[in-house]
Amino acid sequence: MAIHSSMRGLRCFCVAADCLSFKETARQLYLTPSAVSHQIKQLESELGLDLFLRQTRSVELTAQGKAFYQALLPLMRELEQTLRTFSQQKNPTEISISMPEFFASELFVPRLVGWSEQHPDINLKVETIKSRQDPAKHTDLQILLASSKPSDKIAYELFPISYVPACNPALYQQLSGLGFEALTKVPCLVHQARPWSWHQWAEQLEMEVFTPKQVIQLDSMFSVARAAQQGLGIALVPWPISHSWFASGSLKRLFSEELESRDKYYLVQHETDPNKPQIQLLVDWILQSFQRTG
Repeated sequence: MAIHSSMRGLRCFCVAADCLSFKETARQLYLTPSAVSHQIKQLESELGLDLFLRQTRSVELTAQGKAFYQALLPLMRELEQTLRTFSQQKNPTEISISMPEFFASELFVPRLVGWSEQHPDINLKVETIKSRQDPAKHTDLQILLASSKPSDKIAYELFPISYVPACNPALYQQLSGLGFEALTKVPCLVHQARPWSWHQWAEQLEMEVFTPKQVIQLDSMFSVARAAQQGLGIALVPWPISHSWFASGSLKRLFSEELESRDKYYLVQHETDPNKPQIQLLVDWILQSFQRTG
């Protein structure tokens, strides 16, 4: 039987087999989810195989799908390398990296100045994540916040963080003389991924009674810091990553006591791609820029 599978269909299958999500495959290949589904169904029809088990919210590879993927992947990589070698035009390498939204806005993006001048042949794709509860992005590198070192083969510790109580200058003037009673006057702001942070902070201080006026959870650390800047209440913001907010005067520490945590930022490289030696350039730059410095 003649097989007429297109390169697009095979590429679509490899991406879908890697991320196990038609929606994510569509995003990576700039297609619609229905187009991805059509490509996969057409390939399955040509092969006479069921490659995926389709469930309501997810897909999984069948045993035949796994075997086909393992056999096809090295061939696709070899073909891509061949095309790259014989290409008449030098195409820029694209490196993708995902990281928490607050890390991107406060540290990574501000320090990117000069990167494009040093590496004009490397395109950088930055994906941001609001919360640790959000699904992981499928990228070459990942910066993440975790309470223990990731189990990936290649993981570098960057720096630890603590959380400091902060508010805007106007609230500071009103509350600074009240001591911990200030917590009963205005709302306590916190990231929804750490809803008990204020209670943990009070426990570290051995407060016998902790009765805040109100606790407001927000879905991103930028929203937490922004809400405090706007005078909504007192926020627990991560230090030292929020340094610029204090340096600019947008926020002031209301109490000197910090919430100590096991949280640290890590840089993770999921696997080594021999076709992308430029990844190591970005790894080296990140380590030089952020490791143990914050």
